[in-house]
Amino acid sequence: MKNKKSIIICTSVLAILLALLGVLQMFNFKQTAKKEIAIVESLTENQTKLEKEFKIEGYTIDNPNIILNPYDASPLTALVTFKTESEVTPQVTIKGKDALTTFTHTFDKSKEHYLPIYGLYADKENEVVIEYTENDEKISKTIKIKTDKLPENMILPTSVKADKDKLTNDLYFFTPSSIGYTSAYDVNGDVRWYLTNYALWDNTRLENGHLMVSTERLVNSPYYMTGLYEIDLFGKIYAEYSLPGGYHHDYYELENGNLLVASDDFGNEDGTVEDYIVELDRKTGEIVKKFDLKDILNMQDGKSENWSDYDWFHNNAVWYDKDTNSITLSGRHQDAVINIDYETGKLNWIIGDSTNWSEEYQKYFFKPVGKNFEWQWSQHAAMITPEGYVFILDNGNNKSKIESEYVKAENSYTRGVMYKIDKDNMTIEQVWEYGKSRGSEFYSPYISDVDYLDKNHYIVHSGGIVYVNGKNSNQPAGFSKDTTLVSDTVELIDNKVVFEIKLPTNNYRVEKLSLYTDKDNFHLTESKRLGSLGKTEVTETKITPFLKSTKKDETYESYNISLSKEIDRLVVKGQFKRGTDVKIVLYQNMDSYIYNFPVSKKPYTALCVDIFTEEENENGIVVTKYINEDNLKGKYSIYLEINGTLYETEEYVEF
Repeated sequence: MKNKKSIIICTSVLAILLALLGVLQMFNFKQTAKKEIAIVESLTENQTKLEKEFKIEGYTIDNPNIILNPYDASPLTALVTFKTESEVTPQVTIKGKDALTTFTHTFDKSKEHYLPIYGLYADKENEVVIEYTENDEKISKTIKIKTDKLPENMILPTSVKADKDKLTNDLYFFTPSSIGYTSAYDVNGDVRWYLTNYALWDNTRLENGHLMVSTERLVNSPYYMTGLYEIDLFGKIYAEYSLPGGYHHDYYELENGNLLVASDDFGNEDGTVEDYIVELDRKTGEIVKKFDLKDILNMQDGKSENWSDYDWFHNNAVWYDKDTNSITLSGRHQDAVINIDYETGKLNWIIGDSTNWSEEYQKYFFKPVGKNFEWQWSQHAAMITPEGYVFILDNGNNKSKIESEYVKAENSYTRGVMYKIDKDNMTIEQVWEYGKSRGSEFYSPYISDVDYLDKNHYIVHSGGIVYVNGKNSNQPAGFSKDTTLVSDTVELIDNKVVFEIKLPTNNYRVEKLSLYTDKDNFHLTESKRLGSLGKTEVTETKITPFLKSTKKDETYESYNISLSKEIDRLVVKGQFKRGTDVKIVLYQNMDSYIYNFPVSKKPYTALCVDIFTEEENENGIVVTKYINEDNLKGKYSIYLEINGTLYETEEYVEF
């Protein structure tokens, strides 16, 4: 009986202790977290709210519902909705200044019509004609859509040259590297489409007619984004793909719909970036294949002037070739275009000057043959053409790996170059180039692009021309003050320039695309969120029944700290002087989860996008820490430990 009573007493005591513990936890939480931090609405959440206002009931062709800029992202678009008594096939014509700037598209047969109108002019009452046949009667309705002025900081061409007899009414879609918007210009140089949301890096069209662009959110400085959005020209998001290593520079859509993505492995022991490729399953968002270039190449080989121990390769292109089942990549900081086997990841070949490469890699290089051969330097946009040629944007930096032989910027040039390779004999021949004759006026030390439109029909885009105090510069736009920027894009057919547009900014890439396709009819579908940003590494976990903390004071306020919650992560931003010791503490149920908040600024050698660079002044560097929701659940009180002092924010975050 004594044992039984003892058990009962122990159980009762344990229950009391657990109850007290629960009260203590609740008391502690209430004392430290008084309000929830600011919630940042995601683009997909805002999109769902907007679509609820897209009305169609009661609207007819004589009284259509016209919604200008329906997703608050694309001001030169409109959604026109109406119903018809029977199924009809509407044709829409957006009138331009001439035949090459007028757009016509026929939509699928239906009774309910959600017609996307793209390619409107800014600050104009645009005429749009809707035509169809119903009950043997031809119906034609002209509607007028008034648009707003372009933003004051919209980039407008300084020069446009067009041989209109050789051109189509496709548009030229640019993604920015410096100031400006992701925009599309017609053959007259008029802006006919732009996004107000950030959309960086590659902007090619998918097989289903949509575009794939970067998200607007950083996962790491200076320009690594959380992932990709699949959008239409409204800016409507059909899917968001998140990756633990984020996205930068380039992707490639495989035949099965999966994406090969230039990503990062931020947790790698060497602390390197831009040397990691993943295959993303479009249906699930899962990473199904990984390629770590540190397993393929020696980091110390092939160094160019821009090489650094953390950005040793700087991959800026991803291209899959079905005929050889291989992937071609572009390592700017090794002046090397490499090709690897898709199945095994083994190295097949390297294009570039073999100087500074160790003996074990010499067998992978080609021997030049033929006349007028030149290697490429700090290249971008490497691809394989249908003929099997290797097409590259040769930026032309230094034109040597030997410092004493460097060519100055004012004597350099950028070019599009095409090589024919013989893998059996390991020879390489230069079969085409454009840009050398243009000299330094066409010299872009970073970014830029080439596109293959058809046989003997190409685009060469020198998108990063930089002048400092009137002289050509070897540095990207973000490295200097008093700069003049130029983006010069040339379209060639049979070696003749048929179109050229110059813009007073730097643009990463350009694609020539039709405004409409036969595959991208608009649908009111819910956006999918796929993939994951992964688990944020916890520096330390402690059991702490009571936290000895300080209320926010003048010192704390001087750090300009802001806290916010995005759909999938906590965002902490502040301004600190270098060397400041900062930690974030999430407190829940007497457990403290401690995260390091590094305060540093790396000496970036290739600032391909200078929109998101860290700000620094006498008060320090503005830095941001992201803590992802993976493995976190419930409410957490938020503390900041700064130089050993633990501050209460009096706010909490809920995952």
